[in-house]
Amino acid sequence: MNSKIKNILKTIIPLLLGIFLIWYSYNSATPAERAELILNIKKADPFWVILSLVLGTLAHLSRAYRWKFMLEPLGYKPKLRNSFMAVMAGYLANLGIPRSGEFLRAATLKTYEEIPVEKGFGTIISERLADLVILMAIISLAVILQTDHVLSYFSENDINPIFTIGIFVVLVILGTITLILIKKSKLPILRKIKNFAKGILEGMRSILNMRQKWAFIFHTLFIWTMYVMMFYVATFAIPETSEVGFSAILAAFVVGSFAISVTNGGIGVYPIAIGGVLTLFSISKQGGEAFGWVVWASQTLLNLVLGGLSFIFLPILNRRK
Repeated sequence: MNSKIKNILKTIIPLLLGIFLIWYSYNSATPAERAELILNIKKADPFWVILSLVLGTLAHLSRAYRWKFMLEPLGYKPKLRNSFMAVMAGYLANLGIPRSGEFLRAATLKTYEEIPVEKGFGTIISERLADLVILMAIISLAVILQTDHVLSYFSENDINPIFTIGIFVVLVILGTITLILIKKSKLPILRKIKNFAKGILEGMRSILNMRQKWAFIFHTLFIWTMYVMMFYVATFAIPETSEVGFSAILAAFVVGSFAISVTNGGIGVYPIAIGGVLTLFSISKQGGEAFGWVVWASQTLLNLVLGGLSFIFLPILNRRK
């Protein structure tokens, strides 16, 4: 199959799946259930939604600032504004083409900060590994606090988080081994690939050479604290979820973290998954899905706005590049 067609299918299929799930969820509900869902969304308190957006923005800023700790050992000091706009442009790209944002982030710094793509991309891989460690810790805490509920939901929906994490780790290991083999190859045709792979490995090793490791750890913890808090404060926007316990919200956050990767930006899947897990805590399906829609819609809007503005202002603020 033509590679261009494959790339188109990778974009279109998840998007169509998300649209189908929205249609199916809406049409499978009774008129009374649909009315209740819409009413719950309309009742959302804008104060808590805005506070959730502020916390989300702080997380994105922290991610952009943390990035500099990994680039400094490589000899680069990008402007914070460019790092932030690169991060937001990447999030916007992920809404259209899943997982394209990471490469776009690196390409953006190449354009405006003259940082080689392979080195920038290598640092992004390393930071994702650090994020994975924190996510695993959050999953462990959620399972400890709500073991029966979380495992029951995973079992009913054929979700195996350990298997998913295991696949990711195996892919990283296989990718590293492949890069090492390419590095040792002497075939002329692989010289460009070898140089690119060398840059990626150098970028990945930057996490070991950081002078400000504690600052990196602080920002990593801060980012994920903001993620959890932006999710938590949004519960107060919906009357039915305003009294849900923190441990229940943590379980919903974990499920949502996996659901958001199924389709483009979690479209369709995210609200359904959140609504499903909250039913285990005596929240109606409509109330839970209304909360899921408020969180998903507000954060997606934030990415659209900040990502779109980033694409506009990057060339304007870097006219001399």
